[in-house]
Amino acid sequence: MRLYITRHGQTKWNTEGRLQGWMNSPLTPKGLKGAEQLGDALKDVHFDAIYSSDQYRAVKTAEIISGNRAVEIRQIMELREIGFGLWEGKRLADIKKKYSQEFHNYMNKPLAYKSYGGESVDELFDRVEKALHMVMESGGENVLIVAHGVTIKALITILKGLPRASISELPVYPGTSLSIFKRKKDLWEIELEADTSHFKE
Repeated sequence: MRLYITRHGQTKWNTEGRLQGWMNSPLTPKGLKGAEQLGDALKDVHFDAIYSSDQYRAVKTAEIISGNRAVEIRQIMELREIGFGLWEGKRLADIKKKYSQEFHNYMNKPLAYKSYGGESVDELFDRVEKALHMVMESGGENVLIVAHGVTIKALITILKGLPRASISELPVYPGTSLSIFKRKKDLWEIELEADTSHFKE
């Protein structure tokens, strides 16, 4: 099995520095173009299955990449972005000021982070692990996964076999960048990570 993993395209709130979590904002022209370019780069790949978060920005990105393929896009909530609760819709700069200690924990000590009405990092990992099991049990040679920044960080932490606390050491991968992991026996091997070579001006 080979997993093709990508983040949704750039959104309006991304450009405004706002946390989205379970809330949504529309894809920007750049976000739409990124999805189109990734779709073009993957046009010759036969996908046995496509999984997307059930949030609009991920579903729209998955639809663009899928193109004319006769493959159902399976929308599952387990691939949603981490729920940020009261932080959703707020600017990062404002969150850093008002919730400085908890934001520091979120960025540097993720397992100690306590959300304001959202999810813990452990809760995120639990559902991402569930999503990965669903994908593996369904089978297929090539599988596309479209999700979100922090969700993908959790997924890649799992695929690399790292402890959960290591999520803070991974970057948030660019929108519509591509990572590919191939399953060999009981391990996942990295074939490509956060690749943006398909981006064109």
